[in-house]
Amino acid sequence: MQYLRPSNLHEAIRLKNETGYTLLAGGTDIYPGLENGTRPAGLIDISGLPELSGPVRSDEYWWTIPAMTTWSALANMTLPRQFDVVKEAAAKIGGRQIQNKGTIGGNICNASPAADGVTALMALDSRVTVVGREGSREMTLESFVLGNRHTSLKKDEILLSIGVPAAQHRHSSVFKKLGSRRYLVISLVMVGVYVALDDVRQLSRVGICVGSCGPRSVRLKAAEERLLGMQLDEAAEFSLKPQELAPLSPISDIRATASFRLAMARTLVDEGIRDVVGSLIDD
Repeated sequence: MQYLRPSNLHEAIRLKNETGYTLLAGGTDIYPGLENGTRPAGLIDISGLPELSGPVRSDEYWWTIPAMTTWSALANMTLPRQFDVVKEAAAKIGGRQIQNKGTIGGNICNASPAADGVTALMALDSRVTVVGREGSREMTLESFVLGNRHTSLKKDEILLSIGVPAAQHRHSSVFKKLGSRRYLVISLVMVGVYVALDDVRQLSRVGICVGSCGPRSVRLKAAEERLLGMQLDEAAEFSLKPQELAPLSPISDIRATASFRLAMARTLVDEGIRDVVGSLIDD
């Protein structure tokens, strides 16, 4: 197995295009695969590229998270409450060692149906910026993750950063995860919920995302649309309708049945909405 370590982003793009080798960031998904017999032909180590690192930055409209940002770094940052959903996910991704080495970009590009970070970030209407030989392009995270281990990255492209729209008014968010234990576990079901208010205390932005209930995380857009425009008191009584779970397609496996996952998704969404709405009522 070849190991390549480019010195800059331009070289990394060239090597990825020429070799098709696997990118190595934190390595928290690659190394377990090696132990299980999944051996790539080569690795391109991008962990030292300054273009993919640096502080989380913001302007009036966007927060930008470099792809090599680790979960520990993000969890320890002082950020607005809209990022609670991501920070709570970060605290539940593996153990401390995984959180110290695992990167947000790697979690997204690995595109696991149980990727906690994808569910949390998708609830915030996040976008990604990728860069390749022909320059950079931007797309929603929802359109970037296409399915199980499948993204819209082209052969020569590398994920550069994640963008999150800045909240303009009062807001709250929460992450809910169900597993066989509290930590060090792959999610059976996970939910990210984000709510923002307008000047008259109506819900003006809503994000509800569910993971581990299909080949990728999905937004429950019918439920989001029903919540938009509600007053806080009305939203506090919200409960998902069965048809609003239609985008989910859970499977039965050794960890849980499809029917259990579906029931728990509904429970976690309802709990998440009550939590975020309750926190805004109490402000």
